[in-house]
Amino acid sequence: MEQNEETIVLGGGCFWCTEAVFSSLKDVSSVMPGYAGGATENPTYEEVCAGKTGHVEVIKIEFNPAAITLNDVLTVFFATHDPTTLNRQGSDVGTQYRSAIFYTTEAQCKRVEKFIKNIDTPEKPVITEIKPLKAFYPAEEYHKEYYLKNSKKPYCEVVINPKLEKLKERFSKLLKQSQQ
Repeated sequence: MEQNEETIVLGGGCFWCTEAVFSSLKDVSSVMPGYAGGATENPTYEEVCAGKTGHVEVIKIEFNPAAITLNDVLTVFFATHDPTTLNRQGSDVGTQYRSAIFYTTEAQCKRVEKFIKNIDTPEKPVITEIKPLKAFYPAEEYHKEYYLKNSKKPYCEVVINPKLEKLKERFSKLLKQSQQ
């Protein structure tokens, strides 16, 4: 990671989806799927899916905050998943799909809390977990760049493509040229 970059870890459902979304953004230099928030060291995908590790499917992103702000990152994050649903995103159900943000600095935590306070409503309370990042475990190799390698598979066409279309409609200014 370059010195002028910021890191944050986000859980917004299946990491194939969140990786596809954030890989589309310019000024995001790295997107890595993995696991965070649980107690098991070096968990496997199978263990996380079984719901016994406490981990969330997440992405670790590195971005240039001078070019894309944390506010931009959070706006995209909250627009591309449902932060009001406990342990579920669409048909993906389980604690590993909960909405979560793992911050890397206290200043980042304060900005995340302020952002959530501005979007939270009594009718649809935001239940996104906000915790310090204690450990990040990269996902197995076959999960990395999943959408890029498997865009014609049914899950990608039915679940990820609509998210990417929504992203194009709402955030075209933030997209890489090839994604517009």
